[in-house]
Amino acid sequence: MSEENKFNFADEEQQQLDKDKVVEEKKEAVKKDAKGLFQSVSGFLSELLDFREDTDRDATIAAIKADISFKGATAWILICSIFVASVGLNADSTAVVIGAMLISPLMGPILGVGLSIAINDVDTLKRSLINLAIMIVLSLLTAFLFFFIFPLREETSELLGRKSPDIRDVLIAFFGGLALIIARTKKGTIASVIFGVAIATALMPPLCTAGYGLAIWLRGSENGLEFFGGALNLFTINTIFIALATFLVLKILRFPMLRYANSSKRKRISRIAWVVAVLVMIYPTITFVKVLKQTKLENDYKNFVKNEIKENRALWFQDGTPDYNAKKITLYFNGEITDATDADLRNELRGYENIKDFELIISGNKNRSIDKISDAYDRAISELDRKDNIISGLHKEIDQLQKNISGLNQQLEANTSKEDIAFSTLAKDAKIRFIDIEYFSYGKMLESKDFIKVDTLSVANIAWKATLNDSLVLVKEKELHSWLKEVLKTDKVKIKRN
Repeated sequence: MSEENKFNFADEEQQQLDKDKVVEEKKEAVKKDAKGLFQSVSGFLSELLDFREDTDRDATIAAIKADISFKGATAWILICSIFVASVGLNADSTAVVIGAMLISPLMGPILGVGLSIAINDVDTLKRSLINLAIMIVLSLLTAFLFFFIFPLREETSELLGRKSPDIRDVLIAFFGGLALIIARTKKGTIASVIFGVAIATALMPPLCTAGYGLAIWLRGSENGLEFFGGALNLFTINTIFIALATFLVLKILRFPMLRYANSSKRKRISRIAWVVAVLVMIYPTITFVKVLKQTKLENDYKNFVKNEIKENRALWFQDGTPDYNAKKITLYFNGEITDATDADLRNELRGYENIKDFELIISGNKNRSIDKISDAYDRAISELDRKDNIISGLHKEIDQLQKNISGLNQQLEANTSKEDIAFSTLAKDAKIRFIDIEYFSYGKMLESKDFIKVDTLSVANIAWKATLNDSLVLVKEKELHSWLKEVLKTDKVKIKRN
């Protein structure tokens, strides 16, 4: 047998080809299964999220146009809701503010703006903008009158929360507007969604806050224009993003464009609508970018203070003042900051992307360093010990004086005759028996009626409380007279009233 026939390579090659074929068939099967799964999931999500089939275009357009006008009952409802919201802001009551938002008819003109741009309806756009302007002026005037008549004693948290918008307000306005217009386009409007959007987008409180700003500005407050500008900015953001959401949804749903007999007029109106749409988009885009940047700066600053300063208990951090426009951060400490700590804080600041190029100003109080505080503490302890020693010595001197006085009393009373009662004992017994006595003195006098015979007379001078009436004083003096005769063992006792 030759060397070439010892091994059958043809069979091995065939087996390898069969294996490759099986692998390819399995890959194709997996691809088909994956494609079928993707189509199934895609079909399920499309069926779940598609709301185009449930849209009533004619009813939606008619309902939005009907809610645009502000006159009669609608105007009075707006005035009442503004008053209620102003009371809620004045009383710092979230529940009252929410109640005002539920009855407010502010959404109509805003949806009208979005609808008119989406379907090229210039007449509806004019009517919506006019009514929106009327709504804003009426709301501002109502809120201004309320806060001018009923001024606040202090700025409430409800008012302060509407002074400066952030990225959350932008997102709330946009997604709230989406929910609102989707609910409006559905067959059978979902009222609960509309109420929820009215609360979430919070169009009422910013207008009331702007009116408050005007009121306090006219009263001479420097913060008035800040409140007015910030609150009106928040209201503008909410308004534009709700109208933008309305425009986008109606475009997605392919609402029919308004037809004009004159084709040139239709094209002109279409251009006007798109120009308005682009102009309207400029402000919210700039605002969104600005607010997003501001939010990132604030988050980085808060994280820097939390992670690098507050968690370091050796640092006596007091307060921080970021100036985002000037790109400065000022930190105030209640103690001395070493050069090593200063350098470490500046290095850590570079780790925060949005504030890494900010100037860091560290203000420490060298008079509050740990060493000096320890010295002051030791001095205070020494001073307290010295005062304790002085007080202890004074107590000893007082005790000695009391002993001396007691001894002198004993000597004085020892000099009296044994038949006489000690005055201190007599005075104490008199006060115990007659608690209304305010003053008591006792002594002996010599008297003579015929100027020959001399007798000894015991005299007691007393003073009673001023609250005792005369009849009660006479009774008590009689009882005192009898008691003194018994105690002094003599009938010759006389009482004098001071």
